[in-house]
Amino acid sequence: MENNLVHIAGLNKSYSTVRALEDLDLDLQPGHINGLLCPNGPGKTTLIKILNGLLRADSGVVEIDGAAPGPHTKSVVSYLPDRPHFADWMRVGQLFDLFEEFYTDFDRNRAEYMCKTLRIDPNMKIKSMSKGTKEKVQLILVMSRKAKLYLLDEPIAGVDPAARDFIMDTILSNYNPEGSVIISTHLISDIEKVLDEAVFIRTGRIVLHDSVDNIREREGKSVDELFREMFRMTY
Repeated sequence: MENNLVHIAGLNKSYSTVRALEDLDLDLQPGHINGLLCPNGPGKTTLIKILNGLLRADSGVVEIDGAAPGPHTKSVVSYLPDRPHFADWMRVGQLFDLFEEFYTDFDRNRAEYMCKTLRIDPNMKIKSMSKGTKEKVQLILVMSRKAKLYLLDEPIAGVDPAARDFIMDTILSNYNPEGSVIISTHLISDIEKVLDEAVFIRTGRIVLHDSVDNIREREGKSVDELFREMFRMTY
């Protein structure tokens, strides 16, 4: 469809003898929160990194907002990696300065408001923060951009249930409604309530892509229950 925000066709990526992605096709439209759901493995993070331009595919087509990963897509994609990546000596306010300089869509007022709401002092240094606070600051930076595509790699892994609720609420309240969100995770039950669409990946291929409403109606079970059944996973 012409209004696809993300278009992927025949995507392949391998690491030595490990096939992370195999002939993967995926189209995503704007205005949706999409769950990229798969067991722990290289597939979902590899796809996120290719979309963000951090990895190059072996073959296939990848387009975001009509362009291959490059300068334009960097300007419209807001990326949350699976672990904090800022220098420990930096203060929160300095990170705001950095994002304001690099991204024209960064809303500093929104970032400062979110900090105030969470009682995070803009003068705090990264090295003085707890793991949970670092992750909140990183999320604030990502969600304070008016991006077209938000790529969130395992945003709730390793955090307590209260922090997970905060993260989900922050995503819902702050993403650009004209954009789209991809959340990569294997913790389905914690994010299912915010998802519009679910994409199941197994051994580098998409085995299911549908709206969560269609899945529940057709299967008579939650997305989490179907995921556990298909992948025979227990937690």
